[in-house]
Amino acid sequence: MDTADRDNGQQALSGSVALVTGASSGIGAATALALAQEGCAVALVARRAERLADFTARIGKAGGPEPLSLAADLGDASQPARVVAEAVDHFGRLDVLVNNAGYGARSPFEDSDPEDWDRMLDLNVKALLRMSHAALPHLLRAAADGPRGVADLVNISSAAGRVPRKNNSVYSASKHAVCSFSEALRQEVTGRGVRVGLVEPGVVVTEMTAGSQASSARGLPREDWLVAEDIARCVGFMVTQPAHMAVNELTVRPTAQEH
Repeated sequence: MDTADRDNGQQALSGSVALVTGASSGIGAATALALAQEGCAVALVARRAERLADFTARIGKAGGPEPLSLAADLGDASQPARVVAEAVDHFGRLDVLVNNAGYGARSPFEDSDPEDWDRMLDLNVKALLRMSHAALPHLLRAAADGPRGVADLVNISSAAGRVPRKNNSVYSASKHAVCSFSEALRQEVTGRGVRVGLVEPGVVVTEMTAGSQASSARGLPREDWLVAEDIARCVGFMVTQPAHMAVNELTVRPTAQEH
């Protein structure tokens, strides 16, 4: 959308449909709200059905297209294709996918729990791959036939995927995989109008960082951390650029975060 359209009050994503995973709280919830405020119809996916339904209702009361709530555990290999199909059946199209769902467990590798490895790889890597695979035909169709002339696939990774640290080895490995996949997929689809964006946050105030990942801040005061809305603005910036412009990667850290 160009500046004139915004000056005339037209919302950047009017008529578009987005699907956001991990959308019941934190970065996913903030991103879903930001996209809805740009006029986008949103399908929200998360494991916690009651909490997801409450947040979906909040978005609905804010005006704009009625959102869709889709409860699913994306660690289940059958669920990504299901939620994509249900979103497309409901809205008739899909223009934006935001892969945000993830899990982190921090500990020295020798003390780590293999069940945590599985959970991180299942959510951070496999679910993201399955969601992308299921959504891609619809995104390609939206890019070819939609009014924006472009579609967007945005993966939420982590600065830990670029700067691995001790006691965070498997999580860092999973996020590095997301970085590599995103760039390779970008090269495959960029000529067909699908932009692949990668957002790599530093330490952010979320439910996950309140738990086992909190030590990743390395003593940085919590009031200096990023908040979910900071990351949502990054996603919004990526997907509202004109069709000829792709913002492929953004690393965003608190000003005071060194690594």
